[in-house]
Amino acid sequence: MADLTMTRLYEVMIVLYAISLVFYFTDYFYKQIRARRIAFWLVSFVWVIQSAIILLTFVETKRFPILSLSEGILFYSWLLVTLSIILHCIARVDLPVFIINILGFLFASIFTFMPKRSTGVVSDTLISELLFIHISFAILSYAVFSLTFVFAILYLVLYRLLKKKKWSHLWTRLPSLQQTSNWMNVSFFIAIPVLFVSLVLGFEWALLTLESFSIFDAKIIGSFIILILYCFILYVNRKGKLTGTTYAWVHIYAYLLVVVNFFLGSSLSRFHLWY
Repeated sequence: MADLTMTRLYEVMIVLYAISLVFYFTDYFYKQIRARRIAFWLVSFVWVIQSAIILLTFVETKRFPILSLSEGILFYSWLLVTLSIILHCIARVDLPVFIINILGFLFASIFTFMPKRSTGVVSDTLISELLFIHISFAILSYAVFSLTFVFAILYLVLYRLLKKKKWSHLWTRLPSLQQTSNWMNVSFFIAIPVLFVSLVLGFEWALLTLESFSIFDAKIIGSFIILILYCFILYVNRKGKLTGTTYAWVHIYAYLLVVVNFFLGSSLSRFHLWY
């Protein structure tokens, strides 16, 4: 009965999310304020359903559900939905909210249709508050890097429109090129220290908990490569050698590496709990 209830929640979540994207699309291309409001409330219901799934899983497992890949994907999608709601209420930017919700829907769909399996190792010696904080910070950094990715795409779109002088009423609700660049930088600057804290806590957890582990583990190598890459991007950008469209493209490619590490790195890891 419990499994059936959860399955129905997954299905309702996906249906509502898909309908909300249709309304966001209608609002953006046809400037329907009512459609935007309906889309916002549908996404809000999606957030409630995702929160309910997380809460029900917490009650069932007696732990915060982020130890498996499927749970991590749900938490990541929940963060994206949360960020889209915040942007809608505070920044009131339309296209970034639309794109973020497309990403959120993509990961929510992956979570819904992927096979659900329990975590491989859940003994008391391996589960600790330090581990939960480590994973939570890691996924939070991925979500903020997603914002950087979205604003990088918008920067390229705006730059091309301005260069080709193809501006029309369709693009009047876009932020300015400077605003897009600023938001890209802010999200980028926030994500780096969050990822750094996550890696430090994860390394500390491994030293205190595991009898033996290798620093050459696929997930460790991938995560540190991402951190070093983003730090290098930050350094080069501060030196003024990486700007404009090149800077935006670098962020897009870096985010693709984040996604690869999120899925492939976890599956290749020898000691991470995600499968």
